[in-house]
Amino acid sequence: MTHPDENQPVPTPDAEPVPESADAPTTTTDAPQTGVSAGPDEPAPAPAPEPEPEPEPEPTVPPEPSLELRRALAAVRTEVGKAVVGQDSAVTSLLIALLCSGHVLLEGVPGVAKTLLVRSLAAALDLDFKRVQFTPDLMPGDVTGSLVYDARTAEFSFREGPVFTNLLLADEINRTPPKTQASLLEAMEERQVSVDGSPRLLPEPFVVIATQNPVEHEGTYPLPEAQLDRFLLKVLLPLPERDAEVEVLARHAAGFDPRDLAAAGVSAVADAAVLARARAEVRRVEVAPEVLGYAVDVCRATRQSPSLQLGVSPRGATSLLAAARAWAWLSGRMFVTPDDVKALAFPALRHRVQLRPEAELEGVTAESVLSTVLAAVPVPR
Repeated sequence: MTHPDENQPVPTPDAEPVPESADAPTTTTDAPQTGVSAGPDEPAPAPAPEPEPEPEPEPTVPPEPSLELRRALAAVRTEVGKAVVGQDSAVTSLLIALLCSGHVLLEGVPGVAKTLLVRSLAAALDLDFKRVQFTPDLMPGDVTGSLVYDARTAEFSFREGPVFTNLLLADEINRTPPKTQASLLEAMEERQVSVDGSPRLLPEPFVVIATQNPVEHEGTYPLPEAQLDRFLLKVLLPLPERDAEVEVLARHAAGFDPRDLAAAGVSAVADAAVLARARAEVRRVEVAPEVLGYAVDVCRATRQSPSLQLGVSPRGATSLLAAARAWAWLSGRMFVTPDDVKALAFPALRHRVQLRPEAELEGVTAESVLSTVLAAVPVPR
């Protein structure tokens, strides 16, 4: 801030008249007075006023997440709960994936409502949903679409496959050969499908939710590491607790039909526009340099673990950060804490590490290795 008189010129005082002496004759000069005095008794010019100090900037406070959007997504969880019991953690993980535009690998034994969970989520968000049962005879064109000859026009036209949707349920993805599994790689990474050299964009949002069973591995084709790395989260669906299982039976006894979600009361409480606004807010969640360094240190520590032959890649680190930001936003904060990183470390990293054969024989699991890593890496304060 400048003083209002700071830039004004300081006026110089006029010269004082010389007193007349009795011995000196009075003389008259025609020279004009200069208005400047060089006498020793001349008062010095007033000093320029000191500029006022600028006020210190107030510390910036991160904005708060939109209460309207968070309530809308909370309502989505409530709607899904009308059809699915005892899988609240899985519902939250799917919402995090939708906020990050990421894909999810669901793993659980048959009968824990994996398909019903995804169908209910699509109904609550009013998103287009398609399901593909992956079988050994499924071909890539059955997923992506193919060119079909039209005899009436004597031309080939493109017929879209089920991948052109918002939520694609790839049911039992490990039961189809690698050739068909690879048909999803471009769709999951680039959000497009190339057929006959022409790329075709997929709808927005586009999320793949694949399921696989931890049992009955005979006749299956385990997903390669390159495809596992494209899943944002791997979510484990456990068997429900006793009270939750009693609630499931009570609903079926009362006439619940899992094939009729409308009769169960599941309705759309949000849509793609709400989801897009929420994603925009998640992208503005702040991450301190210390938290960035902590996420990187956790991922780098997996590469040095003696129990692993493959650690987390840089893409895994970015996925961990994205999931932590979405979790922070759902928790009502616009900044990420180290606890957010630790909370999402297991679903974001468990499928990106590969155990050594000797470690597997000793009963080591990916979860136990990640627990050791999280306990060893210093947490920033």
